[in-house]
Amino acid sequence: MFNDVTFAYPYLLYLLLLIPLILFWYWRRNKKISPDITFSSLSIFDELKPTLKERLRHIPILLRTVALGLLIIALARPQTFSTGENVYTEGIDIAVLLDISGSMLAEDFKPNRLEAAKDVIDNFIEGRTTDKIGLVIFAKESFTQCPLTIDYSVLRNLIGDIQSGMIEDGTAIGTAIANGVNRLKDSKAKSKVIILLTDGVNNSGEIDPITAAQIAEKFGIRIYTVGVGTRGEAPYPFNTPFGKRYQNVPVEIDEATLQQVADITSGKYFRATDNQKLEQIYEQIDKLEKTRVEITSYRQAKELFYNWIGAGLILLIFEFGLLRTYLNRLP
Repeated sequence: MFNDVTFAYPYLLYLLLLIPLILFWYWRRNKKISPDITFSSLSIFDELKPTLKERLRHIPILLRTVALGLLIIALARPQTFSTGENVYTEGIDIAVLLDISGSMLAEDFKPNRLEAAKDVIDNFIEGRTTDKIGLVIFAKESFTQCPLTIDYSVLRNLIGDIQSGMIEDGTAIGTAIANGVNRLKDSKAKSKVIILLTDGVNNSGEIDPITAAQIAEKFGIRIYTVGVGTRGEAPYPFNTPFGKRYQNVPVEIDEATLQQVADITSGKYFRATDNQKLEQIYEQIDKLEKTRVEITSYRQAKELFYNWIGAGLILLIFEFGLLRTYLNRLP
């Protein structure tokens, strides 16, 4: 009955101690009352059974004490509180652009650049909550692997299916950015972001990265660019008749262009030279692009004393009616 119930004036509940005192007083008073008529013997009443009115003679005092208890509880103002939070979110739409060209198989990252990038992107998506995220993959051409969605499980499964060789080899950075812009340009989100990861130089596509970045800037899209690859040379696997062989190949990343793309759109350029650095970059982007959440806590009281007052008054009226009708006593 009193689960999750608090009292505004709990000290008034001490008045409930009056109830046993009243009952004790009533018992003592009835015990001292002497009969108005004296008989020499009560044997003549042995066969008489108590009437219903006699059996109910104590009901009024019981009703009165219960009513008093209910009114005391009502005076203490029982309440329940409902608490909650109003949450306001400012959504972010994110297009992830992933280079899957042949050079992403270089093993300066473990197990290679592509798999390392997939793992980090997967962890990045796992850490999001209310943002829509899309995935664009590119090599010589670019296509949307997954449109903007909040179904992260589907998106993560699609990332797991990505392999080098799905698209003809090349690096169309400008086309990939244009594709990402196309995904985001009609978005109503407060913030629109492209995260571009590549390990090469733009050598394919019909649009250059700078022009694509300028288009992105017109639509209010911010671009974070990530260059992936160690400095100098990186081991690259080649299939030969004698099995897999490794050869060190130069790491060529057009950092100047990636930096310019980021600057045009008020983004930022990052260089990842190993797995740990790549993880740190995505953690930093994650912090920079967190969904804004405003939480307003509230605690609302619900007054319960009305029911207690009503029940107490009903019992008092019932007692008054009994004493004036059925249990009415003669003077």
